[in-house]
Amino acid sequence: MNAYFLDSSAVVKRYLIEAGSVWVRSLFAAASTEPLVIARITGAEVVAAITRRSRGGSIATADAAIALASFRQDIVAGFSFVEITFPLVASAMNLAEKHVLRGYDAVQLAALEASYVLAQSQTTLVFIAADVQLLNAAQAEGLSIENPNNH
Repeated sequence: MNAYFLDSSAVVKRYLIEAGSVWVRSLFAAASTEPLVIARITGAEVVAAITRRSRGGSIATADAAIALASFRQDIVAGFSFVEITFPLVASAMNLAEKHVLRGYDAVQLAALEASYVLAQSQTTLVFIAADVQLLNAAQAEGLSIENPNNH
């Protein structure tokens, strides 16, 4: 059995049409048997990404409103969460320095590692992101990865 940890770059693909969206949506269809895990901070990142695209004109305001409403509904019951704690942030600081990651990317990777430790004995945890630098860092840390843009 697999469990999937999704970075915000992957989660957004569920709500907007872009490369990899069909594959990410298939994960949500299987979510009852294969858990979807996100860092608690992902909520803010997804809302920011959708809102930026709407304000930038790459998606219609009405489409952004539908995407945001759908995401807000899913975040209530569609995910398992990794909470952002001080030890997790300390780990993220180390990962940011080691892999030259942006701050939130380092938090995502630290949250993934926390999830991995919890899930290690029960399932295979796969990290899903559309950010190649972040995926390379996760792979360097010994984690399984998938890029939805490859599907």
